[in-house]
Amino acid sequence: METWIPFITELGFPIAVTFYLLHRIEGKLNQLIESIHGLPEKMK
Repeated sequence: METWIPFITELGFPIAVTFYLLHRIEGKLNQLIESIHGLPEKMK
C-alpha cells in the first residue's frame, strides 16, 4: 500500500487535468460537428 500512494499522487494531477481538458474540448467539437453538418444548407 505504501508504494501506491506516491504513484497516485504523481499521476492524479495529470489525469485530472486531462479529463478537464477533454471535457472542455468535447463541447467545442460537438459545436464544430453541428456546424459542418449544417453547412450544405447554408450553401444553398
